[in-house]
Amino acid sequence: MGVTPPAPPARPAVLAIDAGNSKTDVALIAADGTVLGTGRSGGFQPPRTGVEEAVDVLGRAVAEAVEAAAPPLSAPGAPYAEQVSACLANADLPVEERQLAEAIGARGWGSATRVFNDTFAILRAGLAAGEPPRGVAVVCGAGINCVGMLPDGRTARFPALGQISGDWGGGGGLAAEALWWAARAEDGRGGPTELAAALPGHFGLTSMAELIEALHLGSLPQGRTHELVPVLFSVAAAGDAVASALVERQADEVVALASVALTRLDLLEEEAPVLLGGGVLTAGHAQLDERIAAGLARRAPRARVSVVSAPPVLGAGLLGLDALGALPEAHGKLRAHFG
Repeated sequence: MGVTPPAPPARPAVLAIDAGNSKTDVALIAADGTVLGTGRSGGFQPPRTGVEEAVDVLGRAVAEAVEAAAPPLSAPGAPYAEQVSACLANADLPVEERQLAEAIGARGWGSATRVFNDTFAILRAGLAAGEPPRGVAVVCGAGINCVGMLPDGRTARFPALGQISGDWGGGGGLAAEALWWAARAEDGRGGPTELAAALPGHFGLTSMAELIEALHLGSLPQGRTHELVPVLFSVAAAGDAVASALVERQADEVVALASVALTRLDLLEEEAPVLLGGGVLTAGHAQLDERIAAGLARRAPRARVSVVSAPPVLGAGLLGLDALGALPEAHGKLRAHFG
């Protein structure tokens, strides 16, 4: 009498992808919320690399997660998961979400594919267990963006395409502003600021002239200017008027985004969560945090403000479980995995 072979393991319910400008995180998640495998790769930048090459970057993280999956995935060639839930930087317009969903869907990683802007991952991750998908999230990392959502599917969002769409700030914008003010302070076109010494000093240089030359000629990569954001906040905390004005303007932008999104969703007069994420807003800069809190207290006094420190891939996973109608226990297990 033959022995019946064990049934192959069921494929994961969700392939969660969170892809930012600097890194991509992937998690394979079972229907009960168990994380089966994870992977990581580089930044997702389709405007710079093209869509297919950008999706190749996602593929490297997906392959790592599949390789790490325990138990191993069966049925080679079949979709890895029921649902691909991808929260992506540079998916700023609905048309871009559709284009990226088609490109990712063509890879065959899941039976269905849903793409969101990566700010939705922060919003979903920051909502308390059992709380409906209702509230607003502002992300300030390399750039700045804001989204809001209601349980009935309505959303509020902004193009978040930089200066052409009215944006100001984020790490890249703050670094550029700090350099602008420091350059003018050194050559006399602007007023004095300690940024003129602190910014070049961070790189071991003695003047803004040296820093400008190094950035222009490429001996110092432009990508390293993001290192100047903590310097800006440090100079502001020491009382420098120019640096403080930049920090205060960034806080005011966060308040404006959140207040407008709450208004669009008719939540301004109701108690609603306002969730803050991204490197600039999770760094604990007291001056920034206090001005945001004061501004929201004036413009949206019923907002419940909190900082989201959980990894955004959690939000992507929760959105995937939402789509599959997973039980609350599955959401709780997934949250517990990511702390």
